[in-house]
Amino acid sequence: MQNIYYQQDCDLAKLNGKTVAVIGYGSQGHAHALNLKESGVSVIVGLYTGSKSWEKAERAGLTVMTAEDAARAADIIMILINDEKQAKLYTESIEPNLTAGKTLAFAHGFNIHFGCIRPPKDVNVIMIAPKGPGHTVRSEFLAGKGVPCLVAVEQDATGDALDLALAYALGIGGARAGVLETTFRTETETDLFGEQAVLCGGVCALMQAGFETLVEAGYDPRNAYFECIHEMKLIVDLIYQSGFEGMRYSVSNTAEYGDYVTGPKIITDETKKTMKKILADIQDGTFAKEFLLEMSDAGSQVHFNALRRKAAEHPAETVGKEVRKLYSWSDEDKLINN
Repeated sequence: MQNIYYQQDCDLAKLNGKTVAVIGYGSQGHAHALNLKESGVSVIVGLYTGSKSWEKAERAGLTVMTAEDAARAADIIMILINDEKQAKLYTESIEPNLTAGKTLAFAHGFNIHFGCIRPPKDVNVIMIAPKGPGHTVRSEFLAGKGVPCLVAVEQDATGDALDLALAYALGIGGARAGVLETTFRTETETDLFGEQAVLCGGVCALMQAGFETLVEAGYDPRNAYFECIHEMKLIVDLIYQSGFEGMRYSVSNTAEYGDYVTGPKIITDETKKTMKKILADIQDGTFAKEFLLEMSDAGSQVHFNALRRKAAEHPAETVGKEVRKLYSWSDEDKLINN
């Protein structure tokens, strides 16, 4: 079993006298930068010239410079841009500015684990991976709470890489909830599998299939949306709070019985076999190669964009936009306006 660390196990003073460069100012980037700053850490933000986020970060009171200048000025460099863009950024802006004893940090192990980025041996390579979206990392921090994090050390050039990772986790609020020690390999492979087979791919496909089944049977699409998509959050919130047992305690006996007898008919042995194949493709690098090729200049994201358009045009999305207009309680904090 891996170690779990909490606030009393982490020393923010490990970051005293050090400058952290947060490269990127998206969902995770803005949360890390602002949380660290408000924890008393010296933070700069690295962006490309002309970035739309440049002024936004400055308005938040952060010092902004190019990624190259930020990497040169910083002791700890946290890369928080899209996975497919990290290797190019590293080669062009970060690698030339790495000197012995600096720390290269990631929030996902993809580029290190699959060898897209190969740092020199005289720098630390660590990971601090919040188990939640950046907007939640920020909102929980502001509420005096935190999002659990994973930490890992791939290279310990200075002998205190784990202490630095734990201090960083404390600075963004993760140690308030708990910090689980892991490895780059484990985080990368389990994260990709969870996203594809369960959290994004699995759940979205399941909700969409349920919606389609009811609509094809002649039911009002709005009813189908409420039953198969809208209520998912309510169930997941119960599981988040109290596990499967707590969820089953909260729903009706009818729902609980249906859960036990019908769930195995949906998630069959054949489904598990497919999941194992998905995991194997992640473990041997097949998925990573496919993804990076699709995102490269050669791939031009043609297939990816076609999949995105097809998903956006699904009837569940059309109906969902109509139904969500009825949600008087959800006018604030929308990620997209629909």
